[in-house]
Formats: sequence, structure tokens, C-alpha cells
Amino acid sequence: MANFLQPPRLRIGEDTEEERRATWLELFYDLVFVVAVSQLAHNLNEDISLSGLFGFVVLFIPVWWSWIGTTFYANRFDSDDVGHRLLIGIQMLTAAAMAINIHHGLGESSPGFAISYALGRAVLVIEYVRAGRHIPIARPLTTRHAIGFAIAALLWLISASVPIPWRFGFWTLGIIIDFATPLTVRKFQIELLPHASHLPERFGLFTIIVLGEAIIAVVNGVSEQKWDTLTVISGVFGLIIAFSWWWVYFDNLGGKPIEMARTHGKVGVVYLWLYTHLPLVIGIAAAGVGVEQILLSKPTLALPDSQRWLICGSVALCSLAVSLLHKFGVIRYCKIRSQYRLGGAVLFVAIAIFGKGLLPVAVIGLVAVVSAVQVVQDLYQSRPTTRLVDPQI
Repeated sequence: MANFLQPPRLRIGEDTEEERRATWLELFYDLVFVVAVSQLAHNLNEDISLSGLFGFVVLFIPVWWSWIGTTFYANRFDSDDVGHRLLIGIQMLTAAAMAINIHHGLGESSPGFAISYALGRAVLVIEYVRAGRHIPIARPLTTRHAIGFAIAALLWLISASVPIPWRFGFWTLGIIIDFATPLTVRKFQIELLPHASHLPERFGLFTIIVLGEAIIAVVNGVSEQKWDTLTVISGVFGLIIAFSWWWVYFDNLGGKPIEMARTHGKVGVVYLWLYTHLPLVIGIAAAGVGVEQILLSKPTLALPDSQRWLICGSVALCSLAVSLLHKFGVIRYCKIRSQYRLGGAVLFVAIAIFGKGLLPVAVIGLVAVVSAVQVVQDLYQSRPTTRLVDPQI
């Protein structure tokens, strides 16, 4: 902590931007979301159905957006003083309260979940107002963020006193306003683009959080079964799936969207980078649940349809999201890699459609093979001879 009390400062811009890494406070803040994602996965584990998946997604979105809000603020205006630390501490409390209320989050706990989310957003509004007071150049951006997020927070707060199902109408309107608010400040975003080295690392850390759920799933699934060869093999396949998508994502990660926006004025690519991460992390988190379900199933009986669709559909969603990131140059621009990811998504869906009657180890094995092929393709594309022919692939 440099000073006991200091105002927010601008951490971005060609004149002020320096190499940055995630702070210890940010890493500590992430721990609350480890718990929240774990609770979301637990909910889905208890109800593998369309309604269960819908509830998982509905609750995942505000949890993820809470993390995004704090991350983007800190990316631009972080100041390691007492005031900022205390505000982050309050946001951690609200995130913990969300995690507590995730169980029955669309039922009896939904008022608590809504109030927790609203209070977290209210703290973020205070942070933006505080930044606007001390950084005049950022005031147009901070004012619009504060107004949009405040309106959304108010809707979430009101929803707690509205009966179901009208409560969820307020949630929907609130999250739409939340998501739309950054889009209303496009002309100010180009002057205050996020930090090119800090933000990719923060996105990567949240991706690590959801990938961690896949590792936990393997450990839980194998530990709760009697020692069985098929279960152990399935566990190895589960780790291969997690490792493959870690490789595919992090081997192509970088600050290219921000650099493109800065040099070519294409701020839209930053939004694409932001919003495409939502289906990506949802898919990874759901895939972890799918792996655990497979490991807990009877190894000598055909995998039930719901579990087969969960593992195949979730990994297909990951593959499709990464394909879009490649296609539009959000991560490493490469048409061939984009096509492979899209082809992988199609194969995962095909396994779900035509894999009826297959044993659990066969389903997870096929998913693992298709995932591993994505890594092999990347390695092939990265050969020195390939780079000499075309530096873009």
C-alpha cells in the first residue's frame, strides 16, 4: 500500500500505462468467486435437466458480471489505498452473500440473491462516482457507468419485494441495462481502453477458476466410486479435456483486442472479447459438472441422455466460443484454428446425437480425443516452418 489514503488514479493510456499484473487484493477477491462457481456447479449437479441448466445459467450471469464490473474498474482506476481496500472488502461480502443464496436461488433464496447483487453493484457505483470526482478526463465514462449500473441495481433491489415470476422480469431488465451500459459509452471507451496486459491476465484467472471446477470434478468423481478401471480411465479422460482446453485458451491469449482498438479504433472487438467469454466460462463450468456426472454413473451401463448432452453440449459451447474469438482476432487470429474449433463443436454435438447407448467411458473418451486433437492442430500450426510460410497462422 503506497499511501494510507489516496484518490483513484488513471492506470491506462499511452503516457501512463505500464506493465501490470494482478494484485494480491485482486487474487484474494477471486477466492469468493471460486466459492460462488462451486455453488453454481453444485446446483447443476443436483438437477441435470433443461430447467436445472436454465437455472445454472440465470444465476451464473450476475455472478460473472459482478466479477467483470470490479475487474474493469480496477483495470482503469485501481489505487491501493485504505478506501479502495475497504470497498473491495464490502464487494467480497456481497459476492459471498450471493454464493450463500445460490442454493434455491430461483426460489426461496431469490430475494437474498437479488439484494446481494444489488448491494455489490451499489458499491461499484460509489467507486465510479469517486473516480469521476478525481479524474476529470474520465468523468464522461464514469458518470454513464454510474448511472446505468445504479438503475440496474435499483431494479434488482426492487425485485426482492416483487413476487415470483414478476421478480425475474425485473432481473431480466436489470441485467440487460447492466450489459448495455458499456455499449452506451463507445466514443469514450476508445480514449480510455482497458490495460493491455492486465485485463487478459484477469480474464485468464477467471478461466482458471472454472477450469479448476473440472479438476475438482475428477477428484470428487473418482473418490466417491469404488476402485474401478473404467472409472479411473474416465477420470484420466476428464483431466485430458480440462488440460486440452487450458492449452487451447492460454496458448492463444493476449492483449490483441485492446491493441487493435488502440491502433485501428475498433472498440467493438473489445466488447466481443468481453461478451464471448460468458458462454466460454459457462461451458467450461458445465463441462466440469458433466465430467463428475460421468464418473459417478454406472461404468457398465449406457450413459443417460441428460448426462451425455451435458458433457458434449458444454464442451461444444466452449469450442464454439473459442472459434469466434479466433475468427474475429480477439485471441490469436487464425482462420484454420477457428475452423478446427467450429469443426470440434460440430463433432461434440454429433457425439451427443449418435452416442446413445455408449458407455460413460466411451462418451468421455470421444470428447477427450476431439479436445486433444485441437491441441495437436495448434502444435502443428506453430511449427517453425509454418510460421515462416504465413505469420498469421
